[in-house]
Amino acid sequence: MNGNRVTAGGARPRCIAILGPSGSGKTTLLEALLARSGAISRQGSVSAGNSVGDGAPEARAHAMSVEVNAAETVFMDDPFTFLDCPGAVDFLGETAGVLAGVDLAVVVVEADEKKVPALQLILKQLEERGIPRLVFVNKIDRTASRIREVLAMLQPASAVPLLLRQVPIWKDGIATGYIDLALERAHVYREHAPSEIIDIPDEAMAREVEARFSMLETLADHDDALMEALLEDLAPDPERIFTDLARETREGLVCPVFFGSADHGNGIGRLFKALRHETPGVEETLARLGLEDGAAETVVQVLKTLHTPHAGKLSLVRVLSGRVADADTLTRSDGSVARVSGLFRLMGQQATKREAAGPGDTVGLGKLEGVATGEMLGSAPVDAALLPAVEAIPVLGLAVSPAERRDEVKLNAALAKLAEEDPSLSVVHAPETGETLLQGQGEMHLRVAVERLAGKYGLAVETAPPGVPYRETIRGSASVRARHKKQSGGHGQFGDVALDIHPLQRGEGFSFTDTITGGVIPKQYIPAVRAGVEEAIRHGALGFPVVDLGVTLTDGSFHSVDSSDQAFRMAAIQAMREGLPKCKPVLLEPVDLVTIRCPSEATPRINGIVSARRGQLLGFDARPGWPGWDEVRAMMPTAETADLIVELRSATQGVASFTRSFDHLAELNGKAADEVCARRAAKAA
Repeated sequence: MNGNRVTAGGARPRCIAILGPSGSGKTTLLEALLARSGAISRQGSVSAGNSVGDGAPEARAHAMSVEVNAAETVFMDDPFTFLDCPGAVDFLGETAGVLAGVDLAVVVVEADEKKVPALQLILKQLEERGIPRLVFVNKIDRTASRIREVLAMLQPASAVPLLLRQVPIWKDGIATGYIDLALERAHVYREHAPSEIIDIPDEAMAREVEARFSMLETLADHDDALMEALLEDLAPDPERIFTDLARETREGLVCPVFFGSADHGNGIGRLFKALRHETPGVEETLARLGLEDGAAETVVQVLKTLHTPHAGKLSLVRVLSGRVADADTLTRSDGSVARVSGLFRLMGQQATKREAAGPGDTVGLGKLEGVATGEMLGSAPVDAALLPAVEAIPVLGLAVSPAERRDEVKLNAALAKLAEEDPSLSVVHAPETGETLLQGQGEMHLRVAVERLAGKYGLAVETAPPGVPYRETIRGSASVRARHKKQSGGHGQFGDVALDIHPLQRGEGFSFTDTITGGVIPKQYIPAVRAGVEEAIRHGALGFPVVDLGVTLTDGSFHSVDSSDQAFRMAAIQAMREGLPKCKPVLLEPVDLVTIRCPSEATPRINGIVSARRGQLLGFDARPGWPGWDEVRAMMPTAETADLIVELRSATQGVASFTRSFDHLAELNGKAADEVCARRAAKAA
């Protein structure tokens, strides 16, 4: 590959994200781009396991992208870094981090109506961030629909007009080439080679004229002079057309649409030329991020964090301005500093040392200790308000523990590294259940994380669904008396308490009072009685913490020598253990307020899923700002939400998501309660 990262004319490197729904051919497109530009000698494939992207063992095993892969190349003296991003909704958090520093996104799609909601998820993310984008309709060789029909099918996913830049040349129902609407030039495809220019076929002329006029009309919506030329039936100035195409693409006013077949290398040259002329430079990306081009001042954006077997921690960064060299010191927003220990060029899974990096370069920086994905660093502190917020609300969790107890420290360290590499993963300790929870964005997301623990860190782990924080309460009252008395030589132990136990209203929690008079129990021992009661209700008659009950200390006695705090605490524990089973204990389960976001056509199926999981539907509304989507609200037991995302994704082509928050505790009776209590008893045995 050409190592010259700046052309003779001074063109700065561009950074381009490749996104798209799962299975659309993103990694294959990357291979085609690298092969066409000479970065690799021949185009590999995902199925053969020899592609630059999807090089991680987990990606190879599942034949899908599970992390961002970077690759550099040079086309017609213009340097590019491509970031191949995962398409499955489980890994959108992986993509979110890198979008902060890219100049433009190529969104790869198929002519498949079922994938339009997934496309909308991706385009919405780009639109909200103000990132210029274009669409590449892949697998045109397998598409039976006309390109206009494809465009109409895809348009609902985009908030701005999809601007058709080409029309296919059809022969026997197969796309054999295309007509460029801006250049009014026809090309015929050649296998894994540049296309060949031909005269526009007579049978395609009318379609070309109509499609070109439609393209110009859309551009004219933001150019009065072009609109006047069209109204007066004048031939527009070609230079104006190209200027408008570049400007409106960069400003996000339109989303250009190209097509081809990445598998056969068709349409790749035309796509590359559009990227050369219409991709904004790093200066415009700086402005989008609210920064000025500081020339000598260095600013870098951390796009991703990696932990490699040989180089250790590696931060994938975009140099937005200035220059970075080995051993440089970069300042974080809080004023602390991090030292660069090596610069690397990344090509898929390969990292090779390189020299200093300048504006526009996307490189790996070694061992920026303490620096996280999303941070901006520079030669001076960068305003922390500029750091992009990556929203990644967990939708699925696993309780993880080491298969070998001796690996507990090693597991905690490995989990911390996984979460550092992928901010959409989180590791939390659940004090109520005593579990370590690995939380993520879906079933595949967590499966890959567990596979990495085994493959990358050599850790065998045991996994289980997260425990549910059940509670119990009481329906009845009881009065009990218990005496703790021991004599074993010297001072003995003596504590005697009488307690009244009674239920409280739901949500009132716990109360402790005393009605002691006459000093039957000295005041200094009453806190110990309360401590014993609180200890006892951590595990009630059913084995769960007890809530919504009141306890009153009514009577007791003491010994002037043998009484102590410990004795009264033990007496209170004994009284509660005797009294709670007499108070008609009942199991309580947590209930969540759940909001499910799904395509409108799937709403009836979602309602059925909610009902089947003991949920109470509260209603649904159109999702604000998301045409064709709904938000379904429901109350649902926490136990039923644990694996809810798996069924939701299955019912919605993998695009549904949900949020939940604890709302209240509700009684659980009958067989379901018996099963919960039996599991608890078995675990305690």
